[in-house]
Amino acid sequence: MSKPLLMGILNVTPDSFSDGGLYLTPSDAIDAALRMVDEGADIIDVGGESTRPGSLGVEAEEELWRVLPVVKGLAGHGLRVSIDTSKAVVAGAALKAGAEIVNDVTALGDPDMAPVCAAAGCTVCLMHMKGSPRTMQQDPTYEAVVSEVRSFLLDSAGWAESQGIEREKIWIDPGIGFGKTDTHNLELIRHLGFLVSSGYPVLLGVSRKGFIGRLTGGAAVDDRLEGTLAIQAWAQIKGVSIIRTHDVRSARRTIDIVAAVQAAG
Repeated sequence: MSKPLLMGILNVTPDSFSDGGLYLTPSDAIDAALRMVDEGADIIDVGGESTRPGSLGVEAEEELWRVLPVVKGLAGHGLRVSIDTSKAVVAGAALKAGAEIVNDVTALGDPDMAPVCAAAGCTVCLMHMKGSPRTMQQDPTYEAVVSEVRSFLLDSAGWAESQGIEREKIWIDPGIGFGKTDTHNLELIRHLGFLVSSGYPVLLGVSRKGFIGRLTGGAAVDDRLEGTLAIQAWAQIKGVSIIRTHDVRSARRTIDIVAAVQAAG
């Protein structure tokens, strides 16, 4: 069984919930990314706009100013770069600067995003989110969260294919914490195999998220490693293809141990 790819999170923002304000110069961000690669990251996911609950977003010009020097620098080092954006203009510029993946929390909500990605021939990650970052945690409700999220993602993937994005370049992400209660998050994690059975590579991002803090007695953002790794190990056993994390070294070790157990005998 192949190991999941490991995606290191690099937010060049002042307000992301965990690493906001840490990498506000291109040189600091590039150094951090190179450390993540040394620790075992396969992909660096560069984001210039916070999508934490309640965030208001930024204009495209500001987002471009934040991400483009970093993307160019990382691509120049030969790294595999993902751009975490919902704006087609940002995605297009980042792809020209050397990014290979577009990680879109709105699942191609920008009407220009699908044509940009199709023309570039890049990999696209489609995420489920109920509402917007500003509103998504205001009493999210579902009748059957697992089937509803799966249906949305498969419909989005089918639409992406109809727009010229190749099936083998489509990833799906259930959007843990994006318009979900703690119970919804746990149900989706429990049934990750149902998403994996769709045939699309599944990306899971749970790193340091709020529900892990609540499940571990109110642990602060920087004290959620054990909970994060437990869920990442579960996801790997269930067949998830990409794990997105802040804590690359620990996640790499966890991946390698789980893979060794899976390969034994």
